[in-house]
Amino acid sequence: MHLRLTGLIAALALLAAMAAAEEPQYFAIRNARIVPVSGPAIESGTVVIHDGLIAAVGKDVPIPPAARVIDGKGLIVYPGLIEALSTTLGFAEAAPAVTTATTTSRFGRTQTPTPTLPSTPATPATTEERPAQGPEDRPQTTPWVNAADLVSPSARNLEAARNAGFTSALVAPPRGIFTGYSAVINLAGERAGDMVVKTPVALHTTFGGAESFMSRSFPGSLFARMAYIRQTFLDLEHYQQEKAAYQKGSRGHKRPQYDRALEGLEPVASKRIPVFIAANTAVQILRYLDFGGELGVPFLLYGVQDGYRVAPELAKAKVAVLVSARWPEKERDADPEAEESLRLLRLRDRAPTTPAALLKAGVPFAFYSDGASARDVIRNVKRSIDAGLPADAALRALTLAPAQIAGVADVLGSIEAGKIANLVVTDGDLFAEKTKVKYVFVDGEKFDIREEEARPEATAGPPLVNVTGAWTLSVESPRGTETFTANLRQQGSALTGSVQSPLGTVEISDGSVGGNEVRFRISLNFGGRPVDVTVIGTVSGNSIKGTMGMGGGPAMSFTGSRPQEISDFGLRIADFEPATEPGEVK
Repeated sequence: MHLRLTGLIAALALLAAMAAAEEPQYFAIRNARIVPVSGPAIESGTVVIHDGLIAAVGKDVPIPPAARVIDGKGLIVYPGLIEALSTTLGFAEAAPAVTTATTTSRFGRTQTPTPTLPSTPATPATTEERPAQGPEDRPQTTPWVNAADLVSPSARNLEAARNAGFTSALVAPPRGIFTGYSAVINLAGERAGDMVVKTPVALHTTFGGAESFMSRSFPGSLFARMAYIRQTFLDLEHYQQEKAAYQKGSRGHKRPQYDRALEGLEPVASKRIPVFIAANTAVQILRYLDFGGELGVPFLLYGVQDGYRVAPELAKAKVAVLVSARWPEKERDADPEAEESLRLLRLRDRAPTTPAALLKAGVPFAFYSDGASARDVIRNVKRSIDAGLPADAALRALTLAPAQIAGVADVLGSIEAGKIANLVVTDGDLFAEKTKVKYVFVDGEKFDIREEEARPEATAGPPLVNVTGAWTLSVESPRGTETFTANLRQQGSALTGSVQSPLGTVEISDGSVGGNEVRFRISLNFGGRPVDVTVIGTVSGNSIKGTMGMGGGPAMSFTGSRPQEISDFGLRIADFEPATEPGEVK
């Protein structure tokens, strides 16, 4: 028996070695329409791939004898699509996405929308933690966090993105005010290190969501956070001066105290790394153009759905932008008789025209998902094409433009010899409704897209409700009634977001909506021990009730509600900026 087992192992090892030896050194796609993006389309052209790179591309390119040839007749070859700011792509399940509220108050105290971004594993706050009292505490400042350290080749969301034609992404940690540094990754690899194309790319900042108002620690409002960011950069300047003086003559001088947060910000101060700032409405865009200029560092704005109103100002500022491709839509379960502001209706109608307005003004821009599925991004970009954006500019905003903004255009974003072999092969125009992705190449590795993978994921039943918004939950726990706040974002049947409880704020996982039922999991920290909690609720309008099952113990019941006047972004219309502008009638 032992000899048989040994022989079987040896035979399997031999087969594996033979399979590895049969892997082609070259791929060639011939007789296809090639759209390089950086130049005119090539009819009946050939692309040759070798060792993860594009070896040659053109009309009459010789094909190496050892190449595995793909007949491209009737197919189109595009550069692999690039997610310009990822919320989840490539992150292990221990680091789910954070989704913040997507409205703005009339006083401008929150972002619209603050895009969903990947995060580090949540560390719930405990009652023993001392709240920040001022900028000297460096609250919510973690510039030592690098997204490149959070990616995992086993992340389940990689395949869905590849199936839609995405091959690379800019991923960034979301937590805090100074959240950390982003990285450009490819969406496949044997090891995490194989996926990283460039890091660091940018420092990412957030100004907080609706939950900021309830914070009892500094900084608990938008303007406090802006003041904190200003003060941090002033502290950084002073810190650098102290270090320089000490290095010139350390004897007889007290050494400056090491500050981990300020050390991490020095690449920004040296202007080697830009800062990403969220700004969606015209008011926010103008505010943060001034704010970014005041900081004196390179910066970029993302969100920018209201950019059609301020395109000339963006062009004058010479600032690149990322446009959210998750267009505002009416709540599925919204009251059809509810009165909506002209401002809100106009944003919903005109947001898809922003890319065309930016192009006309000469503003560099790219699209990012902002929580939309990879397939929905393509559909939503098509809405911008229908609203006046040329198709070639739309393609560029998904390929070469994000590569240029992220500083990787020398290796990604177009089909040119010497660049990384990230390609998507389709059976028709990328933005046509019935077009299917046939093959995807990531770092030269070929992925076949099976027919069943190309269809949207089946659900237990179509959602009959939309639960996006901030829910206040009353939970009957063994300690009495506890108050939880669930900030949820729904995209189709998928659900993401976070839950704030007396034990801290954590992200939800495995979230879904089917019919009028909501399901998700959270992990709460009880005395240093994580306990999984399964939440199941039934939604009726703006009310919810259900149970929370904790680690196999008895389930706790809960009830909850969200504000009655729900806007398209999940919070009260009254919090969405002034309902009217000069000369408007509501």
